[in-house]
Amino acid sequence: MEQAVLVHLATSAGEKLEGPESLAELEGLTRAAGGVVLEKIFQVRPAPSPRFYVGEGKVEELRLLRDRAGPVTFVFDDKLSPTQQRNLESALEAKVVDRTQLILDIFALRARSTEGKLQVELAQLRYLLPRLAGRGKALSRLGGGIGTRGPGEKKLEADRRHIQDRITKIQRDLRAVARRRAGQRQSRKESLIPLVALVGYTSVGKSTLFNRLAGESTMTSPALFATLDPLVRRARFDDGLPYFLSDTVGFIRKLPVELVVSFKATLEEVLEADLIVHVLDLSAPGCEAQAEAVTKTLGDIGAAEIPVLKAYNKIDRLPDGPGLLSRNAGDAVYVSAATGEGVSDLKDRMRRSIYRGLHPFELRLPRSSSGLLDSLGRRALILKKQEDGDYHVLRVMADPERIVDLAPFISRGE
Repeated sequence: MEQAVLVHLATSAGEKLEGPESLAELEGLTRAAGGVVLEKIFQVRPAPSPRFYVGEGKVEELRLLRDRAGPVTFVFDDKLSPTQQRNLESALEAKVVDRTQLILDIFALRARSTEGKLQVELAQLRYLLPRLAGRGKALSRLGGGIGTRGPGEKKLEADRRHIQDRITKIQRDLRAVARRRAGQRQSRKESLIPLVALVGYTSVGKSTLFNRLAGESTMTSPALFATLDPLVRRARFDDGLPYFLSDTVGFIRKLPVELVVSFKATLEEVLEADLIVHVLDLSAPGCEAQAEAVTKTLGDIGAAEIPVLKAYNKIDRLPDGPGLLSRNAGDAVYVSAATGEGVSDLKDRMRRSIYRGLHPFELRLPRSSSGLLDSLGRRALILKKQEDGDYHVLRVMADPERIVDLAPFISRGE
């Protein structure tokens, strides 16, 4: 495994306080990329150095560490400028990877579908384009491994026009994907069946909860970013009312802007949701910090106004976990996706939210008035339809104000 030295710079009291937690997360990212952490380096200074990011004294300390340890990769817990990265690689004579590059590298490892691979490659090329000068030579000298997966060395050594042409082609291919997704979303909208989107930090158990709610058996893993391709399934509540359920890519602090842009078609699933279920890992030490990162990302993509229900997951890992079920209130529900504890209450809260203001009705519409039936499909969710002589008998969920003109045809309200 590739040896890595992690480097964190804190420029404020808040960053200093969060440093150990951020470094622990960076260690998890490094392991996910196939590295083993040799040492963690921490520095506090008023501002990043324009030349090296860290101070020159710290650069010398890192160089001496490399002399003692042998070949290592230096992983910085922030995004470096192209100049900073080139200067560091030259001074340290070692590979230097920043947090953005590391996350992109993990996405390249996890991508399985054609769409996922295109999205990751686009993000990587956008990241690498301003770093092309001297980059091919540096990679040839430093070898492969962490930070070099995806487009590959040959593409990096190509001219900028070739890279830009590739970006244009991927964008064209992804626009076709976006159109297909938009068509699928429009079909779901026309059905009036509400959509619930599961969001959350990476590795909080979204996919396990998705399987529990949708009755699916999709792949779950404790690995970071195990889910890159969004899944949308039709599910039902215990009383038979339908809803669509979407599982999405996990968020993370300092989520690279390149990924947000490249995964736009994927993230649009969240923007169409009637309810967001924000899944949190209650057993994680940084649970609240993770929650803040997710909330910030939701705001960044324009989803801040969508109703949110927080599902505090993994109560089975806590000694007093079962006792937390009695604390379900407001916008919070405590669950264990693994054991099913609390999931029934979560589903009840989801149902009340997405069907808020809708009531069940039974209608008897004359078969001769097809226009009434057509208009009803745009105003109410049709749960059941059958024929009875000269009538269509329908069971629907609707806002009473939207079907007030059909009052003469309501046979029974429930």
